Amino acid sequence: MTADVVRTLAGVARDAAHLVVPRQACRACGRDEAVLAERDDGAVVRHGEAVAKAHAADTDTAALATRLAVAAHPSLTGILLAPVPLPAGDLHGRPVSAWPYGVPVDPANPDVAPWEDAAVLLARLHRVDTDRLPGPLPPMRGPAKAARARARMRAAAGDHPAAATVERAWERLPAWARSEATSPRSSTLCHGDLHLGQLVRHPAPGGPWLLIDVDDLGLGDPAWDLARPAAWYAAGLLPAQIWQRFLGAYTAAQGPAVPADSDPWPQLDVPARALTVQTAALALAKAAAEQRDPDEVDQAMIESCARIATLPAELDCESSS
Repeated sequence: MTADVVRTLAGVARDAAHLVVPRQACRACGRDEAVLAERDDGAVVRHGEAVAKAHAADTDTAALATRLAVAAHPSLTGILLAPVPLPAGDLHGRPVSAWPYGVPVDPANPDVAPWEDAAVLLARLHRVDTDRLPGPLPPMRGPAKAARARARMRAAAGDHPAAATVERAWERLPAWARSEATSPRSSTLCHGDLHLGQLVRHPAPGGPWLLIDVDDLGLGDPAWDLARPAAWYAAGLLPAQIWQRFLGAYTAAQGPAVPADSDPWPQLDVPARALTVQTAALALAKAAAEQRDPDEVDQAMIESCARIATLPAELDCESSS
């Protein structure tokens, strides 16, 4: 990200900060200016009590406008962080949005990670009456992100020995999980990219947890939003007690993705496998870019892909029904 981009985003965040808090109170907030993210699919700069985000250059601007309108809708109050209303604009062809600053989950303190809060927010999101929302609602982009991760792996690490394992696991997924067909369950409002980095406290400090990042928000299979922790649990990376806390909080809050009183895995299996493949593919691409071998976590996901690659074909039909 160039210095010009940082300055422009900081200016957008500064204008947004004046809407979040009174201008006089915000005079010193420039001291809290920082680059929070710098990726091709999203650059984020903070200025005081607001942040500005430059979305990916290939963003569907009409779909993004709908997603921002959904985040601002009263039905999502207390679930999604609402954007700061600013005039529409772009930055070198990349659409820009502005948001209040929220305090993220502390990655150095996993013992207090808000798993139950995340689960309850998801359940509430999945129960939103979509007929009341601005539309037309775009599809949830989870499967599309999985397909992009595989393409990124092919471009960066296609000749890595483990890439063939990831490819075989990808081939075991049904077409909808590869973003090649419509999901058999596609009427629920979903986040599309749920992980603990997508939660912030606002207002800070001590405010309630809220979901952020609407880039992948849309109609889809709600089980996708549970799939990343399910995949970590299946790979041995998430302790069973945490998984049970998360799943129990979701079902207690009447989340519709899985049944509350029977085996959740018929609904979770395909999305969890897809997130496993996505995570392994990104891990190989990042390892190649950093000129290193996959680490222990990366290897655990690759080993999960090896297990997925041996599953019988009939599971594809069963899991997608």
